Amino acid sequence: MNEGERFRLTQQERIRGEKRIETLFTHGSSFMAYPFRVVWLKGETRATTSVSLLVSIPKKRLKRAVDRNRMKRLTREAYRLHKQSLTGVMAACKGRLDVALVYVKDEPGDFVTVEKGVVRAIRELGRTIQKTDE
Repeated sequence: MNEGERFRLTQQERIRGEKRIETLFTHGSSFMAYPFRVVWLKGETRATTSVSLLVSIPKKRLKRAVDRNRMKRLTREAYRLHKQSLTGVMAACKGRLDVALVYVKDEPGDFVTVEKGVVRAIRELGRTIQKTDE
């Protein structure tokens, strides 16, 4: 991956499609990395990207659309900055990884809190993927 591509979050890296999202939440495994619940599913087919992301900020948690949109922006930014460690783990594996980050905190957080949660989620996900491949 060249230097200009590393820190981008392209459309191909986002989970789209109702069937794919439904499969992720019905068959995926999950764990907590506060303030996120991380749902992940490792697929067998090789896609254009090895890791795809879905960010969900439930209306039940944050009522105001302004707050939900800000939290989505902060989450995508934190993931974009730290995704290279997860893509490095997946480069050694065959297949793809679908990841959903679901916000569980009842009030909006700042970037530092969100970034710590995303980094914790990526680190734990990397460890889990390496254990399942051994």
